[in-house]
Amino acid sequence: MKNAIDDLKAKGRAAKVASRRLAYISTDIKNKALFNIADDILFRRDEILTANEKDYKTAKATGMGAALLDRLMLNESRLEGIATDTRAVAALPDSVGEVYEMRTMPNGLQIGKKRVPIGVIGAIYESRPNVTVDIASLCLKSGNAVILRGGKETINSNTSIVKVIQGACKRTGMPAGCVQFIDNTDHALVDAMLKMNDIIDLIIPRGGAGLIKSVAENATMAVVTGGIGVCHTYIDKSADIKKAVDIVYNAKVQRPTVCNALDTVLVDAEIADEYLPEMAAELHKAKVELHCDERSMAILKADRALKLVAAVEEDWGKEFLALTAAIKVVDSLDEALEHIEKYG
Repeated sequence: MKNAIDDLKAKGRAAKVASRRLAYISTDIKNKALFNIADDILFRRDEILTANEKDYKTAKATGMGAALLDRLMLNESRLEGIATDTRAVAALPDSVGEVYEMRTMPNGLQIGKKRVPIGVIGAIYESRPNVTVDIASLCLKSGNAVILRGGKETINSNTSIVKVIQGACKRTGMPAGCVQFIDNTDHALVDAMLKMNDIIDLIIPRGGAGLIKSVAENATMAVVTGGIGVCHTYIDKSADIKKAVDIVYNAKVQRPTVCNALDTVLVDAEIADEYLPEMAAELHKAKVELHCDERSMAILKADRALKLVAAVEEDWGKEFLALTAAIKVVDSLDEALEHIEKYG
């Protein structure tokens, strides 16, 4: 373990050195690196998908649930999406060096703020290999070096993807060491990472509540947390029925295993009788199971084809990560907001 920790610290020092050059590297070079990453992900798709298949088979054999397996899995379409997202980051304005809130003091002194990179960002995340590219791309665009630590479930996928990213960066002329990857899955390295406040300027955990809580409690540097919560859609009494049905269907069905998929639908009582049957019929096409409160159940129970379950307290505030949604009828926007505040 001592050797692994020494290796981690060496990668950290390399990232620190790279971060100093990244702070003033040109926008054109950063964008070119991102475009190269996008191109290389597609050019080397076969090796990435082969590595991902190893992870997928191992995870399935060990009993990983369907939702997490879906998050882990890559295919050609998803790689195309990753490449598209990377190019979208390249197309963003470069905020580094931007001066704003300039003002002149009574004595003539001009004071303002200037956006600068943070330095070295540490990212600890779980079973979605696309996050490896997301984080690396955003860090590079903003002039920051990054140390990536993914989950053991995606070790082969992440190793393959990081090789692509590092190769693209090297070819572009980005500083050596700007993207580092911890290829050892021992959790002790996470603990060591959280103590490296002399190297890492900011830690960002992405994953479940347990991971985020652990990082927030143990990190010795600044931490940005988020990503925990239940996704609600409120259907107001003034809503366009068809548009509201389409929105809910897309939010629930497009990719139900991601953290921003719809979990709970709140429907104003004045529109519920008209809206709920149409919404339920559309969701039924995708075999969505509806966990209904008493009022929504009373409206929908006549249609025996629907997959209906009486909602229990645990359904409110639950991230389903599946083709399941909780349905509740409310009497006002205020009641909807109170529900979201309590369970969101």
